[in-house]
Amino acid sequence: MTDSLKVRALQPGDRPEWAELWTDYLTFYETSAAPDVYGTTFTRLLSDDPRDFSALVAEQDGRLVGLTHYLFHRHAWKIEEVCYLQDLYARPERRGTGVGRALIEAVYARADAHGAPSVYWLTQDFNDTARRLYDRIGTCTPFIQYSRS
Repeated sequence: MTDSLKVRALQPGDRPEWAELWTDYLTFYETSAAPDVYGTTFTRLLSDDPRDFSALVAEQDGRLVGLTHYLFHRHAWKIEEVCYLQDLYARPERRGTGVGRALIEAVYARADAHGAPSVYWLTQDFNDTARRLYDRIGTCTPFIQYSRS
């Protein structure tokens, strides 16, 4: 990680670079989103509605090099809210340089400030590069995810 890496909240002027990063993220997971989803998602990420996701971006040398989307929500087993880190992406040429770690640690800091000590996320089992990082800064749980067919 270089000294010029900065993690900050998403801003309205970030839309073109955010869209590029999010497209690359979705492509990595072999999915896509319709153009109207991009518009709605970006608007929600900038909203102050607590039901909406928030976003942080990593900026280096004047360019966005990573993003994360996260959400605070209630949990039936806890009094305090928990934080779900939904999306995390670093440009391929920046992987292994501390971008992903910086974004996750920034979410941890936001969760602490929010009073949500639990932060969780999912990844696919084939995402070996990310899992090497996750194994260092998180705990792999035994849960298996199911979804509606």
